[in-house]
Amino acid sequence: MLGYNRLYPGEVQLADEVDGVRYRHLRTVAWKGFDTLCHSARCTWDIVVRNTADIVHIQNGGNSIFGLLLRLCGKRVFISQDGVDWKRDKWPWYGRLYLRLSQHLTAVVAHQVIFDNVFVKALFERKFGRRYEFIPFGSEVSEDGLDYSILTELGLTPNEYILFVGRFIPDKGLQYLVPAFERLDTSKKLVLVGGSPNPSDFERGIRATRDPRVVFPGFVYGKRTHALMKSAYCYVQPSDVEGLSPVILENMALGTPIVCSDIAENRYVVGDAALLFKRGDVDDCLRALNAAVADPEGLRGLGERGRERASLTFSWESVTDAHERVFSGQASGYSSLPEPGQTPP
Repeated sequence: MLGYNRLYPGEVQLADEVDGVRYRHLRTVAWKGFDTLCHSARCTWDIVVRNTADIVHIQNGGNSIFGLLLRLCGKRVFISQDGVDWKRDKWPWYGRLYLRLSQHLTAVVAHQVIFDNVFVKALFERKFGRRYEFIPFGSEVSEDGLDYSILTELGLTPNEYILFVGRFIPDKGLQYLVPAFERLDTSKKLVLVGGSPNPSDFERGIRATRDPRVVFPGFVYGKRTHALMKSAYCYVQPSDVEGLSPVILENMALGTPIVCSDIAENRYVVGDAALLFKRGDVDDCLRALNAAVADPEGLRGLGERGRERASLTFSWESVTDAHERVFSGQASGYSSLPEPGQTPP
């Protein structure tokens, strides 16, 4: 199996092989919105010219235009669509227009479209009159060799900080979390891991907080990220828009309590194993954070409930088997989660 890894200017490439998967590292431009298209174009060219694959799995429907070229070159093409990308506030008007138009290409150009989000899958099926596949993410996280030195480096004490991991874009809801935390009466810190390759005015606004309890470690990866998750008091996901969040699943698998916005996609993942607050509501986010800080025992109970839900419902083994069946032309058969409108397990 060969994967293509995107490198921005100044980034150092990772290993050429990880867990049996070979990687080819291709550089792209640091131009928001066009970095993905540049990278995808280079990947497509490499696949066609070097004939590196018979089956191509494309991430994100915005890349479906390259799926058309790959099909014309005789490749079997599968596209993963994780959400309603054209609704994400991070895109300018022309980006949203392109993504809205590309959904039509996504719906018809691939041999099959794979959704990790049953709500968007249902939307596409109603709109285009075709059957698509649902395969979620797995949740298992190995706790062997977690690198807890990151806590010392950042001056953090286990169980004394609240964590967020992700891109600093409007979709992720930091514009609600940071103001809510600034009003929270606690000695705990707020650790915001991540950022964006091309910092925006939005990101600069988030980093401009004057609250000394807010920590910005930048990008953190692998065992260091999982150590931060495992040691956190709780994990907060204040999203406006999500597909099916891998970072929520990883925290659930580690037993970290979840506080998240009440969008359908989040509720679908966490069931009754999280504290919820109203999407886009700073006051209600503060209410949920206050509840979390005031009841550590109840919060730990939610964490254990989330761990059990993750282990029973989201299995990487099942996810891998489902992908193999789809790539071979069979139905995925993934049935661990209910369809929209049903009660989550």
